[in-house]
Amino acid sequence: MFKKKSILITGGTGSLGKEITKYIISNYFDIKRLIIFSRDEQKQFLMSQEFPESKYPFIRYFIGDVRDLDRLKRAFFEVDYVIHAAAMKHVHIAEYNPDECVKTNVGGAENVIKAALSTNVERVIALSTDKACAPINLYGATKLTSDKLFIAANNIRGNKDIKFSVVRYGNVMGSNGSVIPFFLNKRKEGLLPITDANMTRFNISLKDGVKMVMYALQNAWGGEIFIPKIPSYKILDIAQAIAPDCKLEFVGIRPGEKIHEEMISSSDSFTTYDLGKYYVILPQVPSWNLNDFISKFNAILVERGFSYNSSQNIEWETVDSLRKLITEHVDSNFAI
Repeated sequence: MFKKKSILITGGTGSLGKEITKYIISNYFDIKRLIIFSRDEQKQFLMSQEFPESKYPFIRYFIGDVRDLDRLKRAFFEVDYVIHAAAMKHVHIAEYNPDECVKTNVGGAENVIKAALSTNVERVIALSTDKACAPINLYGATKLTSDKLFIAANNIRGNKDIKFSVVRYGNVMGSNGSVIPFFLNKRKEGLLPITDANMTRFNISLKDGVKMVMYALQNAWGGEIFIPKIPSYKILDIAQAIAPDCKLEFVGIRPGEKIHEEMISSSDSFTTYDLGKYYVILPQVPSWNLNDFISKFNAILVERGFSYNSSQNIEWETVDSLRKLITEHVDSNFAI
């Protein structure tokens, strides 16, 4: 599928963008181009040291902002597939800087769609978040809006052969700004700040997140929201796994935070299907034959009222499993 194709990643210097880059250069030697699009000059420089064009001649580094439509159009020239990972993602920062969050997460999504429709892009996969499901914070609201824009983009493509779909998942283990690196750093001080003792989160590794993105890129029909079946963890188990001897300070939840996260609401259950490894929320009015989709993927409609909540999960990480995952996916030198 990727032979002689060009792939562009917006926000390509982020944690997931770098992991997708590693996956592509390890598995697809015959791609035409891999374009790393981001606005951070320093991150571009550092990533180009790790993945130099001299060693990987198909890699291109492209400075640009998703807020800039003209720049996106230039970057999308002769691109086949787009993975849209650029976003403002920190909940409390978005609450304090709402206009900036809207410009990037909503305006940026609109620009990606416009640029894709004005060029010859074939597929766009937009990355979402569990916070977009029944959002209570601005970040979640902007990502829900972004999801809706990408799904609706399938209705305005005309006769262009292009598909827009979304991937939604929970906390990515070890990603920039996430709780595990934060706790690993704070344990040096002997004190861990805990927002709420009852807090739970979904958990996915960077590698599994990449595999899901690539699955969606290869299998999307247009308009779906793909959701992984992943375990949850309790925030106190993370603290115990990382720093069992540290004192805990309960500081209260930050503005816009939830105690538990949700990836599928009961209202979504009417169009949610079980694909085995993943769930998928289908558009209410798909642009393709629903029965053909069900037959192709052996899709099973979930029960009415079904929801997928981090506090009601059937699969949980333990303190021991978390320690193992931290060693495998975050810090190979991790030790208690």
